[in-house]
This record gives sequence, C-alpha cells and structure tokens, in this order.
Amino acid sequence: MGAPALAVPADGDLIARYLGGEEEAATELVRRHTAALARYLAAQGVPDGELEDLTQETFFKAFRALGSYRGGAAFRTWLLAIGGNVVKDRRRRWKRERVLALTPDLEDPSGDPAQHAEARWAADRLEEGIAHLARLQREVFLMRAQQGLEYGEIAAGLGISEGAARVHYHHAVKRLKAWIG
Repeated sequence: MGAPALAVPADGDLIARYLGGEEEAATELVRRHTAALARYLAAQGVPDGELEDLTQETFFKAFRALGSYRGGAAFRTWLLAIGGNVVKDRRRRWKRERVLALTPDLEDPSGDPAQHAEARWAADRLEEGIAHLARLQREVFLMRAQQGLEYGEIAAGLGISEGAARVHYHHAVKRLKAWIG
C-alpha cells in the first residue's frame, strides 16, 4: 500500500493557518496565485519591468489586509481586485514620470513575417483597447475573459452587483470590438 494522498487545503484554510502564525500557509497562497495575478496585471498594461514589483506589492497589501477578508469572494478574486487598485495607484505615479526604453523589443525571427505582423497588430490594438476601457470595465473584462471568473465572483471581489458586472463586461466587449474594428 502506498501512502495516502494528502488533501489539498482550501484557500480559506490556508488563510486561517496564516492568521494563526503559520508562515508556510502564506507561501502556498503566493505559489497558487502568483501566475494568475501576474497575467492579470500584465493585461492591465503593467510593463514587464514593473510586473514583479507590482505582483509583490499586491501580495504585501493583501496579507496586510487579510484580517479583513470575509470570504464573500474567492481569495483569488479578492486578490485581483487589490491588484487592480495597486495598478490604479501606480498609474498615477507613471503619469508623473517619463520613462525612456533603452532596448528595442526583439521579435521572434521564425515564422511568416506577414502573419507575425498581423498578429502583433491585433494584439497591440487589443492592448490599446483594454487600456482605454473605463477602470471597472477593464477589471471585469480581464477577470472574466482572462481569468475565467464567474460574474458572481467578480461582483463580490469588486463590491458591485452581479448585474453590474454583466453590464460592465458587455460594454467592455462592445467597446473592444469597435476599437479593433
């Protein structure tokens, strides 16, 4: 007989263990949610050079506020909402700073250049369109389209109604279709 399979603790259990002083529980929460948070922040327009810092800042703020987490939304949804606020705060700073890129973007030399150009154009247009969405539309769109969250989870995480989440998503999709044209 092999060893029994260990049950994977739920996020809520890990949160309770962390609040009880178990640091390893925080490590597991970070491990579970880092990739999704980084994808979400990148889609919000965070430059690659800032992505790690903002991911860490989001986790830092989340763990400082963990005592106020009530479980009305999934931990990931709550974390993404905090990440959206961190990006909003950082955007204010970016507006005051001017950054000059010192290295050009290098494209993958393999494949069909026309196909790469068309794909790059579409990706750039989508990224621009997402950046031009209103904050709630952008956050709802990314939580739904990128993270695959249900409207109820999104609503709970952002403190809005489920109907409002649906409306924001609908308007975001409509605006993005018009933007990409």
